[in-house]
Amino acid sequence: MINFIKKHLNFKIFGTTWFSILTAILIVPCVMFLPEKFGYENGLLENIQMIILFFGLYLSFFSKFDKKFFNFVGLVLIILILREVNCGRTLFFPVPGTENAFWGWKDIKYGYLANPLFGAFIACVAVYFLKNKLFINLWNYIKNTKLPFWEIVFVFIGTVLSLYAEHVVKNLVFEEISELLLYIPLVGIIWIYTKTYHNN
Repeated sequence: MINFIKKHLNFKIFGTTWFSILTAILIVPCVMFLPEKFGYENGLLENIQMIILFFGLYLSFFSKFDKKFFNFVGLVLIILILREVNCGRTLFFPVPGTENAFWGWKDIKYGYLANPLFGAFIACVAVYFLKNKLFINLWNYIKNTKLPFWEIVFVFIGTVLSLYAEHVVKNLVFEEISELLLYIPLVGIIWIYTKTYHNN
């Protein structure tokens, strides 16, 4: 077991890891003191999330290494970005005279096409992954590199907290700061594999 850990896990704190640590530290004070509007759609926390995701998109599409695999990673990030803006619904269809309220797809002309098109895009990304046999690339990364332990831990914590915030306590600030804790180490992993590991 110890040999497995030494071979497959990297416990180094990378430069990107500190952003995850800082975000984790800020969760409690943000939930306690930030007004609810900071957790609104297109609010401060979500805008920071989008900046992080677009930075990951840049790293992925402009990677000098393993281009097909990182193109796939970029496509996955596009799925996350589209999810964050509800495929554009929360960007372009606010209810006039309200705050943080948006028309549903059923209320929008041709809105019924949104979910099928989003599903079709996800299917295309899956086909790209399988057609190019990128599962082999993924397995090689898992098998031949030391996985960044702390980034993976923060991704897991951010995922659990965001689900808890959304479905149990229903706190918008808690939900958005937790999603930020998910996205920062996720993009940190992309940075590590496109920049740090390949430059060593």
